[in-house]
Amino acid sequence: MVDELLDNLVLHLKTKGTKSVKSYEFHIKPVRAYFALTRACDLTTMRIQQYIQTRLEVKRTPATVNRETGALRQALHLARKQERFGRIPHIPMLREDNARQGFFERAEFEAVASKLPAPVDDAARFAYLTGWRRGEIVGLAWDCVDRAGAEIRLRTSKNGHGRVLPLSGELAVLMERRWEAREFATSQGVPGLSELVFHRNGQPLVDFRRVWKAACKESNVTGRLFHDLRRTAVRDMVRAGVPQSVAMSISGHRTMSMFMRYNITSGEDQREALRRTENYRKAQPAERKVKTFQPSSLS
Repeated sequence: MVDELLDNLVLHLKTKGTKSVKSYEFHIKPVRAYFALTRACDLTTMRIQQYIQTRLEVKRTPATVNRETGALRQALHLARKQERFGRIPHIPMLREDNARQGFFERAEFEAVASKLPAPVDDAARFAYLTGWRRGEIVGLAWDCVDRAGAEIRLRTSKNGHGRVLPLSGELAVLMERRWEAREFATSQGVPGLSELVFHRNGQPLVDFRRVWKAACKESNVTGRLFHDLRRTAVRDMVRAGVPQSVAMSISGHRTMSMFMRYNITSGEDQREALRRTENYRKAQPAERKVKTFQPSSLS
């Protein structure tokens, strides 16, 4: 049954220690519902195309549908590798137009940050300064922070690798502010110390989309995502002349292709490039210097 193959995929990912298991479970949920009580051998490309059309009709984006059918494909390939399944039908993929383009200029970020409640404002500033992923920020614990050595040691991340982030300047000030905010009072009025850097009364920041959206609207900076702070940090580091390898070590990008997706140029960047090119050309001679041949005189 299709449902059994999906269960097998989840078990396989958990056994491997894959960090994105919850994401897989989320994306296969509608697949389970649609193909409930369906035998895997009855899967055809036409049935999968009908599933895709159904998902598009309920306003799911091509990217979302691709994640769902991609999980189904992975489950089928795993079953074939385990010799539990033979024929795999063709699973079409939709064209995605999801190039990420949002970023903040400094005045826009400061306007939004000033409207955010604590500690979301500090979490946003941390993202703005470092380019870290949201999950890395909200899950950051004090046992990863070496205040004496002025650095953060992230043991692992989405890409499976840890990294070290030195603390200086605005970032060091922010972390000291969070250190002073460790103490909180429980519902019984008992004082406690949070293990998390960014917390609400000792509890992690689970969902702050509502306050984020409200702050953006109040600041007249609409259509921006928290993830845009990651793009902004990468772009600004490159603008500041930071070597790409160093910027990647800060933001946590492992591949150059993914890093370059975040290094987005704006219209002003392009105008500046054209101005520099024009000035370079103006500095060159406008007319060619033609050397005339002067025959040597023979005595």
